Amino acid sequence: MDIMGYPMETIYLTGLIVFGCITFLYVLVSDLIHGAFEVFSHILSPTLVLSFFTILGACGYVLETITSVNSWFILGISAGSSLILVSLLNIFVLIPLASAEASLNYAEEDLRGRIGKVITSIPSDGFGEVFIEGISGNIAKTAISLDNEPIGQGSKILIVDVKSGVVHVMPYEQTALL
Repeated sequence: MDIMGYPMETIYLTGLIVFGCITFLYVLVSDLIHGAFEVFSHILSPTLVLSFFTILGACGYVLETITSVNSWFILGISAGSSLILVSLLNIFVLIPLASAEASLNYAEEDLRGRIGKVITSIPSDGFGEVFIEGISGNIAKTAISLDNEPIGQGSKILIVDVKSGVVHVMPYEQTALL
């Protein structure tokens, strides 16, 4: 079957290339132009629409080249499989990504009471550096001794307070409860 003198394979391949490139570019710059599509994103996501036509072109091209089935039947099979794949993409990839936690930031107040390790010795009247391990990652912070006592490298510390991004620490002494 031909449309405007072009065979269906050419139309499907052209659609695959064009919509594939547009989809790729949209994924790269979607954060920059997200506001322009905000009105439509509640109805149809541009990512889903572009993916639908990309998959339609790919399925149509493959079926046209390897089968001798009627072109209208191939169009229907391609549209159906594209709809199913795009729905799966939306349900299993895009929706979970949209609801995922986007930040691994921490509040400085959350550091109080945590135990860390001195990586740069803390002098009695100066600053050192401590290392705090956490679930979301490791943190290195500038530290000062709470009691103006020097704390050596490798010592365990307890964070008592945080002021202006500097943690105030004291040596950590683990006591056993009997």
